[in-house]
Amino acid sequence: GQRGEEEEHHSLETFTFYLSEPLSKERVEAFSDGVYAIVATLLILDICEDNVPDPREVGEKFHGSLLDALSEYGPNYLAYFGSFVTIGLLWFVHHSLFLYVTKATRLMGLLNILSLAFIGGLPLAYQLTSEFAEKSHNEIEAIQVSCVITFFASIFQFAIWTTALLNEEETLHAFARYGGKEHAFMFAKLALSPCVSLGAFFLTCLLSEFSTAIFHLMQIVIPFAFLALRIFVRISLTAIRSVMSLSRRKVVLLEEEEACLSPNETLS
Repeated sequence: GQRGEEEEHHSLETFTFYLSEPLSKERVEAFSDGVYAIVATLLILDICEDNVPDPREVGEKFHGSLLDALSEYGPNYLAYFGSFVTIGLLWFVHHSLFLYVTKATRLMGLLNILSLAFIGGLPLAYQLTSEFAEKSHNEIEAIQVSCVITFFASIFQFAIWTTALLNEEETLHAFARYGGKEHAFMFAKLALSPCVSLGAFFLTCLLSEFSTAIFHLMQIVIPFAFLALRIFVRISLTAIRSVMSLSRRKVVLLEEEEACLSPNETLS
């Protein structure tokens, strides 16, 4: 019995060792960039292949007006831009994450592969939301599938960050650790996509008027809103620092004036 307990304990230690074993960070980034590039290419091929007006249809149905013909594909173009912005945001967050990582582990590599598996489903999400862009039950379900794909693609990125924080002295740069100047912004970046996709999913359950157009506009606006928030925070911190520095200067000047005064003048 004692020998069995020792073997089990040894097997758990071996399993933990293999998960924390170093992995080539460069190869993880290269593989991830390749998957992101392929997914973006598939999305571009989809929009270029299926959403180009036929010249005869433009002449007969729209009286030669190409803009009127393109307006018929408006929901598809909106779905394309929303999906592409989502891919771009996830790639940007992935790039920022591994920019702060100094050493990757096997567990981080496994979580990264799981995230890439759902990122590969974003062209499917685009196809669903563009094909069912009408008020129906299928439209709501298409949005929900897209939310699920985006949620898991981003939540596994958050899991990579959490795994890195568990052993931050070996895996993260000093300015990205707990209390580091970029830690809060990195946490906000990684929490943005999961929170938005989860919120959109619950909105589809509560609001029957929720549509693919609203969903894709959310996808497009949110990264820019986060950028505006970051700029606002930077400006606010700069203003607070300048006010604090001015108050400190006033205190120093008062102390210097008091030091220059004679004892009688100070008592008076």
